[in-house]
Amino acid sequence: MNSAREVEVVVIGAGQAGLAGAFHLHRSGFQPERDFVVLDHSPGPGGAWQFRWPSLTYGKVHGMHALPGMELTGADAGRPSSEVISEYFATYERTFDLRVRRPVDVRAVREGPGGRLLVESSEGTWATRALINATGTWDRPFWPRYPGQETFRGRQLHTAQYPGPEEFAGQRVIVVGGGASGTQHLLEIAPYAASTIWVTRRPPVYREGPFDENAGRAAVALVEERVRRGLPPQSVVSVTGLPLTDAIRQGLADGVLDRQPMFERITPEGVAWADGRQVEADVILWATGFRAAIDHLAPLRLREPGGGIRVEGTRAAVDPRVHLVGYGPSASTIGANRAGRAAVRDIRRLLAGEPVAA
Repeated sequence: MNSAREVEVVVIGAGQAGLAGAFHLHRSGFQPERDFVVLDHSPGPGGAWQFRWPSLTYGKVHGMHALPGMELTGADAGRPSSEVISEYFATYERTFDLRVRRPVDVRAVREGPGGRLLVESSEGTWATRALINATGTWDRPFWPRYPGQETFRGRQLHTAQYPGPEEFAGQRVIVVGGGASGTQHLLEIAPYAASTIWVTRRPPVYREGPFDENAGRAAVALVEERVRRGLPPQSVVSVTGLPLTDAIRQGLADGVLDRQPMFERITPEGVAWADGRQVEADVILWATGFRAAIDHLAPLRLREPGGGIRVEGTRAAVDPRVHLVGYGPSASTIGANRAGRAAVRDIRRLLAGEPVAA
């Protein structure tokens, strides 16, 4: 504790959720570096967006909601989203003087003396009265395990490593996963690849018509119910279905989005189903999503028997000093903005010794 720097709040992560929290802290009178610090392990601004593949242009991004206090205007829809959003986040950090420290790896958060939390990092230790954890999911790609996986002679990669479609030219590609990334990968890769096969655990659910406010609230409520029960959160996208865009309709018509049931095992040459069918492949692309990057919180013992952290609003139910923003129901750009504001409101009450509303 003697060598720890004392602050009121530490924000871990400078993606949408972390920046929203930092913005509301600053606007509420907390001063960066004196009252709060923002620690980000990425090399530059942009959160997970900076790592997106070049072919994901800004025009293909679904539902990028502006950060609080500054709209993103005049962006070229044809530019890579990694460039557009990284530049926007960089401008935002400068405009609101958020003074993000990077690259800083947070290794652990544990109980400290005097009711403070100790945030141990590659840049030293901070002793804080409250924590906004906004570490997202990008650093924890989920790789399912299937028999024979280690025998496959081809290449296996995850969405987090997706380089763009050109690299798959002339190859036989199996895409695993029924979410937005899986369908985007298929539609991009198909014109280059020798062949593509799409496999998912469950048949895809397509959504027609606009995704209005009522539908959004219903989707968020489903995710929120899981985190209230202490279960690992599902993404909001996982309960909304796939929008039937023109590109999706064309992919269905062309047979690119011809979904196959999940294979039973992986062979050295490809994959095999329980009915004896086998397919050879050069690449298996796992578009199987991500999990919350919260291992650094393990010393606080926040996890429930169900495997997740039970959250009330944004607060960890067992420790009101810890707020998870961008976790579960707030794991969307608009949700992260709202959660950042809510977390700061609760933190101000906590630090003032006032009761925090349920």
